[in-house]
Amino acid sequence: MNDSSRPSLPALLRLCGPLLAAGLLAACAVPAPYTPPPPPPAPVPPPVETRPATPPITVEEPEPLPEPVREPTLGAASRALVGQAQTQIATGNFAVAASSIERALRIEPGNPLLWIELGKLRQAEGNYVQAENMARKAVSMSVNAPRTQAAAWGLIAESYRARGRNSEAQQAQARADGLSRR
Repeated sequence: MNDSSRPSLPALLRLCGPLLAAGLLAACAVPAPYTPPPPPPAPVPPPVETRPATPPITVEEPEPLPEPVREPTLGAASRALVGQAQTQIATGNFAVAASSIERALRIEPGNPLLWIELGKLRQAEGNYVQAENMARKAVSMSVNAPRTQAAAWGLIAESYRARGRNSEAQQAQARADGLSRR
């Protein structure tokens, strides 16, 4: 290549000038402001089924099983002491009979049968209020023992009758009768 085949500087500026000016202007240009993309379209709810509504399934709780009946019994030592006390009551020896039953109560303090026996002793002594109190204690201790509760309510009824409280005696006796049918 010779020098004559090369374009002159003014010719080169005329050819490349607009390109160079466009490049310089592009480098100095301020970018366009940010515009966020459009939001996505709202989700379309699923079609509603037109089947008839079925009632919700309800699970019924089964009724709790009743507590098993647990009638109390006397242990061998308490049974022997109650037997002695009954003999002593029959002979009118109430103080010694009370001692025998109280010994049995020290052996088995939670046994309602012993409280009923002590109530019978107090009834025989003529202490009807104490007889009722002993029977009520037996009732509270024999929640799942209907026969024992019936015996205690029978003693309460006798105590009321002895004090002339006949309407209360009838109510207590009705309760005793209802429990003894179970």
